[in-house]
Amino acid sequence: MNTARALLYSFTNPPFRPLKSLPDISCPIRPREALNFRVRLRTDQRCCIFRVSVRNLGRGETGKVYADVKSERIEILEPVPESAKLEEDALDDVVLDRTVPWWEEFPKRWVIVILCFSAFLLCNMDRVNMSIAILPMSAEYNWNPATVGLVQSSFFWGYLLTQIAGGIWADKVGGKTVLGFGVIWWSIATILTPVAAKAGLPFLLVSRAFMGIGEGVAMPAMNNILSKWVPVSERSRSLALVYSGMYLGSVTGLAFSPFLIHQFGWPSVFYSFGSLGTVWFAAWLSKAHSSPLDDPQLRPAEKKLIFANSFSKEPVKTIPWGLILSKAPVWALIVSHFCHNWGTFILLTWMPTYYNQVLKFNLTESGLFCVLPWLTMAFSANLGGWIADTLVSKGLSVTTVRKIMQSIGFLGPAFFLTQLSHIDSPAMAVLCMACSQGTDAFSQSGLYSNHQDIAPRYSGVLLGLSNTAGVLAGVFGTAATGYILQHGKNSSLAFICCW
Repeated sequence: MNTARALLYSFTNPPFRPLKSLPDISCPIRPREALNFRVRLRTDQRCCIFRVSVRNLGRGETGKVYADVKSERIEILEPVPESAKLEEDALDDVVLDRTVPWWEEFPKRWVIVILCFSAFLLCNMDRVNMSIAILPMSAEYNWNPATVGLVQSSFFWGYLLTQIAGGIWADKVGGKTVLGFGVIWWSIATILTPVAAKAGLPFLLVSRAFMGIGEGVAMPAMNNILSKWVPVSERSRSLALVYSGMYLGSVTGLAFSPFLIHQFGWPSVFYSFGSLGTVWFAAWLSKAHSSPLDDPQLRPAEKKLIFANSFSKEPVKTIPWGLILSKAPVWALIVSHFCHNWGTFILLTWMPTYYNQVLKFNLTESGLFCVLPWLTMAFSANLGGWIADTLVSKGLSVTTVRKIMQSIGFLGPAFFLTQLSHIDSPAMAVLCMACSQGTDAFSQSGLYSNHQDIAPRYSGVLLGLSNTAGVLAGVFGTAATGYILQHGKNSSLAFICCW
């Protein structure tokens, strides 16, 4: 059987005119836009409707109409009846019906990126809501500061537990399954938080730890699925967009939680935020695939782009731990992740205290100014991703680009934070904090993109390893900050962050 493309019409303005000669069977070069139409052909005794495609040749209202046709050799024993023959004016009645909406032409790899962005948006919304809800909860249940700290830290028990396990699981079974599991798991744990709090403190601690288990697999799973879907030329900006979802999630959570608590009570925060995860999960099941190989609707041109100069997309069966841990770049990533999270988690935890006790802002002002650095990070992360991909496309080596971006991500915060001990103006202090976090976001195009560069087949495991070190840095750094501030000056916070 032969498959070809038949040229039915060549049209200009005024409208369609049928070809006077036999159709030209050809495969034209793919134009800029393809439109699918329904064409109805009428004869005296029958009416046929079939689908054709229109290719715009880019010359105003000039174009051509093609139909995909298949032919096979058959033996004709009888003459063709007159009723089956098409007259010259048989194509006069043409019904045009655009059947491919614009969103189906949108690149599938960026659908995956946007879904991952949405997952990370929900991730931080569900994480930061406790920092707001803990105030009315502690008043209702008469918790002392030590209990409040225990509740806040219980999240990290589960989060630390599933970093490496989530990476192994994602590399073996695929990122779609693992990320979907993580979102629905932490969403259920979020919804159950008010129930657990009313049942007793131990139940609440278990619920928060369960939430950490779900969020712990998110980053390794995301890294795994994007390593298969996104080409190197788009890697920085795609990861920057996904991680900016975390920053915007913090902004959204901090902005909406007080309103919901004031209007409906603190349980409403957990019910409303948690229910959004089920909506995301439904979209994820219908649109996402772990690999381009698993997507039957992926267009050939996009598949060719994704697979160009890429590694195998097949799931990993065994993890070469000895080989991974013997490589110096792996340990460089682990150390970099530890140092990065040391400053990030300290700022996340102690920034409101700094605003309140050092800059003398009230609690409302402290919460308001805490949003500014997250907004700055969301903007800077995407800016850094665009710059990094542009440098790579212009021929600069990927290694050099990653080093440039990470140097900005480390040296920028170090510079701006050390200025805090010399600044007396609250406005300048807030500006320095925003600039510190803004330059820190360039790490998304450095450290956080490098896992896929050096070990694309094991990117989930590698991110699990380095993020485990990052979580430990957050736990130890936060505790060390409290001890140092208790025995020193608040201004020493700046030097702790850039250690």
